[in-house]
Amino acid sequence: MLRGFLVIFLLCAIAILAVFGFRGQTGTQPPTEVFPDMVRQMKVRAQAPLDFFADGRGPRLPVAGTVPIGYEMPKPETTQSHAAEVGSWSHPEASFSAGTDYYNTGKMRDHWGTGIPLEVTPELMERGQQRFNITCAMCHGAGAAGNGITKQYGLATVVSLQDERIRKMSDGEIFNTITSGKNTMMAYGPNIIVPDRWAIIAYLRALQRSQNATIADVPEEHRAELEKPASTPPATGK
Repeated sequence: MLRGFLVIFLLCAIAILAVFGFRGQTGTQPPTEVFPDMVRQMKVRAQAPLDFFADGRGPRLPVAGTVPIGYEMPKPETTQSHAAEVGSWSHPEASFSAGTDYYNTGKMRDHWGTGIPLEVTPELMERGQQRFNITCAMCHGAGAAGNGITKQYGLATVVSLQDERIRKMSDGEIFNTITSGKNTMMAYGPNIIVPDRWAIIAYLRALQRSQNATIADVPEEHRAELEKPASTPPATGK
């Protein structure tokens, strides 16, 4: 019993001396670390060399064409006759929140406002659909029913945007939620420019209306077709 204890004690002592006995000594080779410090991890440091690249430089030039996240590339000025040739939708105020008005905050004085402060055009709706599918659909689903792919992987807190509470929520409050985030939803203000947020809201309202439409939402010239009683299938004999 005592002999086993002495053998174990001796082995532990040798291991401790092997690991810690040479700490503080200088050498030409990089030190061997059993538990490498995160301070010495392979990463880029400002104004510091890096052996990862052949030229030894840490900071690298951005890839050609790199733009900041959320930046809208400027479009060439065109006349109305050439607008269709430009392609994707753009807006003269394509920037991040930079004011205290309703357009930039969603607030009218101390209350959340309602209304899309941009002209709702087919181009705006197309842009909203594109941005919604890129930014929102993975959680809220393509139909805004809260059944996005993330829910299948455990994110159970995603709400359905078709819920009565969300449908009755003011546009300004939805704008603020996109900007600042809420609960487990991150803030998208630094990533989505202001007109894109309003485009997303306009498209969301269209999604909500499509899933909760009534006969009053149908144009009068098409209501008669929907109000016709369904034809009874002919009886078949046995």
